[in-house]
Amino acid sequence: MTTGTTTGTASDVELINPDTLAKPSGFTHAVRHGDTVHLSGQTAMDATGRIVDGGIVDQFRQALSNVVTALRAAGSEPADLLSVRIYLLDVPGYQARGKEIGAIWTELCGRTYPAMTGVGVTALWQPEALIEIEAVAARRA
Repeated sequence: MTTGTTTGTASDVELINPDTLAKPSGFTHAVRHGDTVHLSGQTAMDATGRIVDGGIVDQFRQALSNVVTALRAAGSEPADLLSVRIYLLDVPGYQARGKEIGAIWTELCGRTYPAMTGVGVTALWQPEALIEIEAVAARRA
């Protein structure tokens, strides 16, 4: 299920990189420590490392799917999300597609909403990316 699972300097730190996500370079998809799971920012990158074609709705679906994949590989579920930060190149475009985006959230995460922040930014790491989602979740026992 995971590759590259490594223990950090503290014995209770676990680095998690699911096989189904693009191989990370310079980061780890998820880190478990104590009672929390920290999820790296996920863009709309598919398993081959390419940003999916399409607009904000398609990219939101892929980015959130990547978050959920990393979360589950760390042993937690969407209901365990504590906070989510969404970085957007086009805030008005995201807001205009809110119903579609909300339906994707419900499909992938259910009707539970963690603390959330939306932030408009001028650029993301990958030039084709329109959105990046990072999160913190509770660790399941």
